[in-house]
Amino acid sequence: MSKITHNVNQNLQETGETPLFLLGDEVVALATLHAGLSAAYGYPGTPSTEILEWLIERYEKGGGVSARWCANEKTAFEGALGVSFAGKRALVTMKHVGLNVAADPYVNSALLGINGGLVLAVADDPGMHSSQDEQDSRFYAAFARAPCLEPRSAQEAYDMTREAFDVSERFHLPVILRLTTRIAHARARVVPRPPVPQNTARKPESKAEWILLPANARNNYAALIGKQKALSAWSEGHPANKTEEGAGLTVITSGLGGNYYEENRDDFVAQRGCPRRLHIGTYPLPVEKIRQVCVNAHEIFVIEEGQPFIEEKLAGMLDTGKVIHGKRDGTLPASGELDADIVRKGLGLPPLPTAELSRGFVVPARPPQLCQGCPHIDSYTVIKDFISGLDKADYTVNADIGCYSLGATGKLAVPESIVCMGASVGMARGAAEAGVKYAIAVIGDSTFLHSGIPSLIDAVAHNAPMTLVILDNTIVAMTGCQEPVVPSASLEKLILGTGVDPSHLVFLPARAAQREENLAAFRREMEYRGVSVVVFRRECLEAARKRKKAGIGPQTTSAEKGT
Repeated sequence: MSKITHNVNQNLQETGETPLFLLGDEVVALATLHAGLSAAYGYPGTPSTEILEWLIERYEKGGGVSARWCANEKTAFEGALGVSFAGKRALVTMKHVGLNVAADPYVNSALLGINGGLVLAVADDPGMHSSQDEQDSRFYAAFARAPCLEPRSAQEAYDMTREAFDVSERFHLPVILRLTTRIAHARARVVPRPPVPQNTARKPESKAEWILLPANARNNYAALIGKQKALSAWSEGHPANKTEEGAGLTVITSGLGGNYYEENRDDFVAQRGCPRRLHIGTYPLPVEKIRQVCVNAHEIFVIEEGQPFIEEKLAGMLDTGKVIHGKRDGTLPASGELDADIVRKGLGLPPLPTAELSRGFVVPARPPQLCQGCPHIDSYTVIKDFISGLDKADYTVNADIGCYSLGATGKLAVPESIVCMGASVGMARGAAEAGVKYAIAVIGDSTFLHSGIPSLIDAVAHNAPMTLVILDNTIVAMTGCQEPVVPSASLEKLILGTGVDPSHLVFLPARAAQREENLAAFRREMEYRGVSVVVFRRECLEAARKRKKAGIGPQTTSAEKGT
């Protein structure tokens, strides 16, 4: 965020009515403060990161509420549950795949008597710009039988964020605010409203609602089922679920799909006539509105960003014989982001005229790559030197999620698998127990804290012959250089606390000048027939620049100094 933007926003909580031009994530953050937020938690993940960064910046400058990064999404959600239990309003932020990690407390929280409003801002990533998959968080809301709000603009993001806390307290349920990349990362004008004060602390009236022993859980689940009728009525009457009168066919949109349709609406009406139209912004789905808008339509177009959530539900709601166009029949692509041109083609409209570039003009490909001088290059070079003389059947290199994932491509091409946060450690253990002689797990310092520790405990408990390589660049580099929840200086005690033999915990400087010495030390640990841990350590260049600018000294360690 620019310094100017931050200075404008500093007075925002007090004034509350000045029009602003903000990033979508910043809009959500601002709205939570205006809704009486007491605390916010999260784990960085594009495209959600800037929500909590905005709140943390205010908190650290003394102008906001408690806002903190957590070890992972599960611990973040559980922290928010504690705030809600105390009667205060809490926010949790994460990207869509992070909800997999937080699914246990999230789904169970729908059985609790949510006290202070609890809002989960999840940013989905259609097109997988920086993710492993395109999963759609609306399915989680339906699975938990909890409400979900899906804004289509910056102003709706502001208004729905504020409303989400009220809805949470009204129904005593967690509420998902479903964002997508273009909402989270687009800048737009928003007009805020005056803020409301924070809740007064109050514990729940019934402890049974918060103690999920089977007897209580059965009652709580019955209560959750009993809320569904009221939830449906709320969604049916919500102003975000707008209908437009027409005849012939029907168009159903949601989220950004509504914007893309409206960009093409005039041409579509000119070609096919004015359709009946329903835009959906809240979930559970407004079933009666859907039935009403489709009652006389033989042909239905569904335009939604993400997976075909609405489209798949229609078959069970409508009479047979209706033709449904969308992602399932190929009218719209089943993967990737939508845009106005893609929707235009799906509606059967001719393409708009475009300027043609001169022949022979080729835009060079610029795939993501490790920064020049990145310490991971020197670490991967050592691993590559070690495996270069081995038979491919004799080793595995299982890597993980982080900027070091980029070592799987280009000249390095060292990792052989990248699955999800923390998977590298468990996969290496499994490979070792399957008989692979040299099983290597590569993980970053933050990802190790996120979800690598339990698998290391498993490996130590069974004395698996594997080597865990921790690439410690002292920062959460890929998502914008956030500080890890445990500093590098404390990693040694943490690793030893899992039971790793101290004689097989080795710290090496990730520097080209020490390449031969590092290779010799790495080879010794690879020959050890138990669990060994090798930590390659050197500060990320971008983190070093950031700290220098802030006047903070370098994060030097004994390994970096070569002592």
